[in-house]
Amino acid sequence: MAVFPRFRRKTMTAGTRLIHVEIAPDPPARLDKALARDVPESEALSRSRLARLIEEGQVARGGTVLSNAKAKVAEGDVIEITLPAAAEVETVPEDIPLSIAYEDDVLIVIDKPAGMVVHPAPGSPSGTLVNALLFHCGDTLSGIGGEKRPGIVHRIDKDTSGLLVVAKSDAAHHGLAAQFEAHSAQRHYLAVVNGCPDPADPRLRGVKGTHWESGEVLRITTQLARHKHDRQRQAVVWNGGRHAVTRARLLEPFGTPPVAALVECRLETGRTHQIRVHMAHVGHGLIGDPIYGGRRKLSARALGEDAATLANTFPRQALHAASLGFKHPLTGEALSFKSPLPADMDALVTALRAG
Repeated sequence: MAVFPRFRRKTMTAGTRLIHVEIAPDPPARLDKALARDVPESEALSRSRLARLIEEGQVARGGTVLSNAKAKVAEGDVIEITLPAAAEVETVPEDIPLSIAYEDDVLIVIDKPAGMVVHPAPGSPSGTLVNALLFHCGDTLSGIGGEKRPGIVHRIDKDTSGLLVVAKSDAAHHGLAAQFEAHSAQRHYLAVVNGCPDPADPRLRGVKGTHWESGEVLRITTQLARHKHDRQRQAVVWNGGRHAVTRARLLEPFGTPPVAALVECRLETGRTHQIRVHMAHVGHGLIGDPIYGGRRKLSARALGEDAATLANTFPRQALHAASLGFKHPLTGEALSFKSPLPADMDALVTALRAG
């Protein structure tokens, strides 16, 4: 039976947009790769989004639908891409108060409280940051990857507090994601840890993957992967994981002798649980961390009874995303934000300092 090519209907629904892409000289042989190269950067269409559009029959040449990503293209071909209006998502908007550090038409910076999950998941279908953003942003969300949703560029754990940036548009999401991938976005965290990371400590010189940089900064370089026996945890590995780099600097020791410390951690990469795993790896797990060994008892003799009790019963990992810097993905303006310690960590530090 003869197979006839499909042809595009010209009927356009509200919110649908057409873009035309002329294939430049020396194109890749495949349609998807050629489009990934030649679609204007301002359209912020990722390769995965283009692949979905091809599969959905939204890409055509001369009126003929091209539904095969491997279709051949030639220099001068004009490819028509239909961008449907952003689809509504199933996640329910919820009127949850947000602490907003900055907002414009294309992005929003949130100071997230401890206890809030960033993205809905089987165990947390509601009450998340995404639920709150859907309500707050409403019709200002122009669509991420074809869906009317906020673009989560990076995440922080449920029980970690502090700053994160979220995109409202594809263009902003594309530009921010590129900065995080290139490690040009700046993220500084404050952590209260067990023990005191000291350059004079001979033990630290023997920990694999660590060395001291100028300014008494401890550089931790490992690979991270899911734990073999607990899929909810991450583990340091040396083969088959994802490259991870954390820099830690002692800000203030606590106790006589020092048994805890306030540490600044700077992320070069942003892997799941990275700071928590890396600090545990070097023997300085975060106070209050129930997963990575931060529950060891601190000495009342070294800290005082009140400070030791507060530290030993601290209900979450003592970690706060204290500063965030990046370039605005559309204007190129350098943006920088700071968040003070939340009340619980501030009380902990105050008690440890007084002890």
